[in-house]
Amino acid sequence: QVQLVESGGGLVQAGGSLALSCAASGLTFSLYVMGWFRQAPGKEREFVAGITRSGRTTYYADSVKGRFTISRDNAKNTVYLQMNSLKPEDTAIYYCAADVRTLVTTNQYEYDNWGQGTQVTVSS
Repeated sequence: QVQLVESGGGLVQAGGSLALSCAASGLTFSLYVMGWFRQAPGKEREFVAGITRSGRTTYYADSVKGRFTISRDNAKNTVYLQMNSLKPEDTAIYYCAADVRTLVTTNQYEYDNWGQGTQVTVSS
């Protein structure tokens, strides 16, 4: 079965950086659109970034544009999220998601496969 395992979360001061990874197994990775979502306490899970199967096109939420970068390595079955200039409002559990589709979607309900999440905490 499909398994997604996130890593790289932690505690960082505002203005700092973190790099998240999501290792995928049990799937033909290059056929899957990948996304990163996050959920803060008391809030709905929201789209953060997405990347097409080839990695050529990326999409970002307005709140992270210019600060976060999503990338993938299809040879390593891994998707990454580089997070720079972190703010306290970026504090959340970050999830990676995968779906067999052509286009990236920001709708969480259209992703069939999810990781367990990794906590990111940004202190002020």
